[in-house]
Amino acid sequence: MMTTAALPTLFGKTAVRIHCVGVAGMGLGPLAVYLSRSGWQVSGEDDSLDAAAAETGPGAPAAAELRERLLESGVRLEPLPEACDLVVTSSAVLQSHPTVLAARQRGLSIVRRGELLAEVVKDKRLVAVCGSHGKTTTTAMLASALRASGALSTGLAGEPPPLSFGFILGGLPARREFPLAQVAGAEGAWVVAEVDESDGTIEHFTPEITLCVNLDWDHVDHYPSEDALRATFGALFAKTRRAVLINAACPLSQTLAAETAAVPVFRFGDRRDGAVGEGGANPVGEGGGFTGEITAEGGDSLRLALGGRFEIASAELRASGRFNALNATAALAAVQLMGAQLHTHLLAKFPGVRRRQTRLSDLGGLRVIEDYAHHPAEIRALLAELRRDAGKRLYVCFQPHRYSRTAQFKRELAEALSSADHVFLIDVYGAGESPVEGGTTADLAREFAEGGATYCRSDEALLAALGRTVAQASCVAFVGAGNIDAKARAWLALWRARFWDEFAQELRGVVSAETKLTREEPLARKTTMLVGGAARVYAEPRSVEELQRVLRSAHARGVPVFPIGRGSNLIVPDEGVEGLVISLSAPEWAKFEVREDGRIYVSAGLRLKNLCGLAAKAGIAGFEFLEGIPGSVGGALRMNAGAMGAWIFDAVELLEFITLAGEVVTRRVDELHVGYRHCAELAEGAIALGALLRSGAQVDTEAVARQIDVYRKKRVESQPREPSAGCIFKNPEGDSAGRLIDSAGLKGLRVGGAEVSAVHANFIVNRDHATASEVLELVAQVQARVLAAHGVALEPEARLFGKDWSEVAELSDLASASSSTRQKGETK
Repeated sequence: MMTTAALPTLFGKTAVRIHCVGVAGMGLGPLAVYLSRSGWQVSGEDDSLDAAAAETGPGAPAAAELRERLLESGVRLEPLPEACDLVVTSSAVLQSHPTVLAARQRGLSIVRRGELLAEVVKDKRLVAVCGSHGKTTTTAMLASALRASGALSTGLAGEPPPLSFGFILGGLPARREFPLAQVAGAEGAWVVAEVDESDGTIEHFTPEITLCVNLDWDHVDHYPSEDALRATFGALFAKTRRAVLINAACPLSQTLAAETAAVPVFRFGDRRDGAVGEGGANPVGEGGGFTGEITAEGGDSLRLALGGRFEIASAELRASGRFNALNATAALAAVQLMGAQLHTHLLAKFPGVRRRQTRLSDLGGLRVIEDYAHHPAEIRALLAELRRDAGKRLYVCFQPHRYSRTAQFKRELAEALSSADHVFLIDVYGAGESPVEGGTTADLAREFAEGGATYCRSDEALLAALGRTVAQASCVAFVGAGNIDAKARAWLALWRARFWDEFAQELRGVVSAETKLTREEPLARKTTMLVGGAARVYAEPRSVEELQRVLRSAHARGVPVFPIGRGSNLIVPDEGVEGLVISLSAPEWAKFEVREDGRIYVSAGLRLKNLCGLAAKAGIAGFEFLEGIPGSVGGALRMNAGAMGAWIFDAVELLEFITLAGEVVTRRVDELHVGYRHCAELAEGAIALGALLRSGAQVDTEAVARQIDVYRKKRVESQPREPSAGCIFKNPEGDSAGRLIDSAGLKGLRVGGAEVSAVHANFIVNRDHATASEVLELVAQVQARVLAAHGVALEPEARLFGKDWSEVAELSDLASASSSTRQKGETK
């Protein structure tokens, strides 16, 4: 949210209009957002933004997303404006840049990013996150933990009040809803920021707390020797006012802190790294250690046992790997030293940072990741983690960063990269540097053993080389600090298209000619919400045997499968569904058979409206409540659909379903795990084929028809007619989601074409050509406001097709999303 407070002077002068040169850099971009949200008039330019303007949405390169975030924050993207008070440059911008020369001719003040950051936070209590590797992730973890700490604060006696804090990140969060920066507020508030030593501006900071993740000699263009690096960090430790946090496994940090710090020094790390006990590394003050050890690891989550000076015993973290555990230990230690309340779950929903082990795809069993590692130590740690998961072959595409670094460390880079099965090298990303002798990619390639690396001199050569060999890999990693993320996405788009074409062709060989099988099938019209994109592959099998063959092919290739019925409880994302979507809509799947014993067999593709009508014609009562539910039997079984106090599983005796491996299974109802809006056996990915239902009493056909009319009239009066996905939220135990939303005053709340229904508050309707993104943003708004008004966290009932709701928004971030929507001009 923008502030309207009076702006402080900058460098002793009044400055209102600030122009940022190199605004697409991950150092300057977040600072520009912070400045704009603090009230300054901010403009910016960057050569990379021209290409980024054409790429938007999920999967876009980092520069494209940063461009969107800058515009959303009020930063104008334009050349140097006529009205300007101050120009700030990123560390990659040369003094010969045309805008810098023009600003100098006009007599404008020109400062570097680090100098301006230090000036802006000089009246705040700064937590400076610094060091060689991991500071961007640690900064993001600290910001995430502080936001969660405030959200989890109960206000009980004895619990510290939520801190006033802000932050400025040094990279893009992996989740779009997490902000790049948060304004710190009044004088004396805390602010967390990544402090970059690469250009020497670190000397301008006077932190309250310094968190040094580790130290390795780097940035040889600015630090010609390790002694120069030591002097810089020693000076920072000496100026720190309250505490220094250092990595227990980094001897250089410990030595410097002991020699220079005049405040307590606290070590963080694993017990095996020496971060234990009460003794500090610094003889001045009491010091101590914070320990974090991995006790459980699975998928993308860790559980840490905390020890030493920590006030809690354990923590959950959404991340993987020992170095992320170390970063989390440091962040949580800083939270405690700042005086915020620690909780076990502060990092359980950590959003992650783009280009830090970012998983781009697992399609077809091939893991594709991107990572910012560019120093030998970072690369060594990254590939050690990837080796644990790569059961077959690990390929690395590497882009060296800066000619000076490549010249200095080419032998160490080659040694670190050589732990991969093969390395593809592309040209150095100069970051404003001119080539230096011995610092080209050709020079680096010569450091590898014969056949260990391929130098790809163009994007076309890289794509061709990967295309020839990637089938042998189980992991492909795009590594480097330049623009390799764009190259990763370009290759991945080509690889995915080829993969889906080949998969569709394979399926055409196992289904009949009459079976509908398409690529990029639009899904919006197959849902009652009428939003969303296409399915990568779409199939309508005509028999159980065809369905089995399709599922077995998908299972063998590692293709995710998503069944779709009438689409009455689905929201399809705008980007579509990355998988095989199966519809049982052929006539063969619409059976309604009354057995001799009076029981009824219904197939999964039968519409609920038809089931209700056919039962009425047969004079069978008990299914009238299904009137008006716009779904199929399969969808109703998956969701245990119900209305008017009745549920479909009240009538089920046997359920027939097929697993994603193609096995047909029959279960009695007492063998199933059924609950409110849930059938566990089907929720885990199986597809309902049909069910055997208990029939109700034989009654007069006209009596059943009259009851159907009663239910139909009740629905018409109580539910909206506009396109919707039905009830959007589950009812909390003992309460009604609609009542909570209504009492929070949210009927009529809009985001774009999506609106909370004025008829029934638990419906979000497609009022005017809404997009899925608008619907999802409105869902987040409603959750945030109900949570604020009633303390109740509403859980979505509608399915987010092809995704999990946790991939869209976190409850801890919804408050900021709410203010963002208000600024966009929502109406009531």
